[in-house]
Amino acid sequence: MDVKEQPSLRRYAWLSILAALITIAIKSLAYWSTRSVGLLSDALESGVNLVAAITALAAIIISALPADEDHAYGHQKVEYLSSGAEGALISLAAISIFIAAIQRLINPLALHRLGLGLGLAAGASLINLIVGWTLIRIGKRHHSIALEADGHHLLTDVWTSVGVLIGIGLVALTGWSILDPIVAMLVAIQIGWTAYQLLRRSALGLIDTALPPAQVEAIEEILRGYERVQFHALRTRQAGSRCFVSVHIQVPGEWSVQQGHDILEQIESQVRALISNVTVFTHLEPLEDPLSWSDQELDRVPEPDEKRIDN
Repeated sequence: MDVKEQPSLRRYAWLSILAALITIAIKSLAYWSTRSVGLLSDALESGVNLVAAITALAAIIISALPADEDHAYGHQKVEYLSSGAEGALISLAAISIFIAAIQRLINPLALHRLGLGLGLAAGASLINLIVGWTLIRIGKRHHSIALEADGHHLLTDVWTSVGVLIGIGLVALTGWSILDPIVAMLVAIQIGWTAYQLLRRSALGLIDTALPPAQVEAIEEILRGYERVQFHALRTRQAGSRCFVSVHIQVPGEWSVQQGHDILEQIESQVRALISNVTVFTHLEPLEDPLSWSDQELDRVPEPDEKRIDN
């Protein structure tokens, strides 16, 4: 993510915050009007949305900071922390909704002014639907997992609202108030599943998961396109919006340093053209040297006469 893109991304994060504030007000009014535990769960979810949107904004600001002496590879991984925090908040919302639904199931309460509540909840859902789709589209375009996670969070809120609206509609048609907490419980389970997916994706990002197989295969195809050149120790990872690729390139030993350097420049240029926002590290080795084949794994086994410096 380039620094020059940040004002645009921050604007969308602020849009998410504004949407959360508006929907909190609308859904709180809907709950106050109807006393529906389903609408209460919906309002709680919007409160989580607000905290998540603020977290996403902070992550976008921090991830844009340039690399420094203590963070030589940048600050992009903070977006995974933001996404993980959203997953934890969604989990908390799901548990809270489930508990509230059980309490209402045990102690049923008649609902009031259902038409007003339905209208308010529908209006809030439309706001979240538009903003959520926008955040996902922009997040994917700029490789911002924080914005994308926030967008998915808002769409989760939409599905929550749809479930609540169905439940309230059934109560209005049948008079069975018990349907309200039952629908709320089903919504809580669905929200919990979304939380699990966000937490899993965040964890995978924090442990340096490789790029998608299709991108790795495309990189290998580039490397196989050079005659008299071999490669190994190809490693990839993604940190937020930034990708990293490292590879060892083996060339004939009689080549000049300039020839080897030119090949590396061509390879790095092709990989950068293939994958946006990628940093490429290459290491040149002579084909004929046995040592060139001893560093294919992440931890190279030291030679018998190799001196080691203990930490």
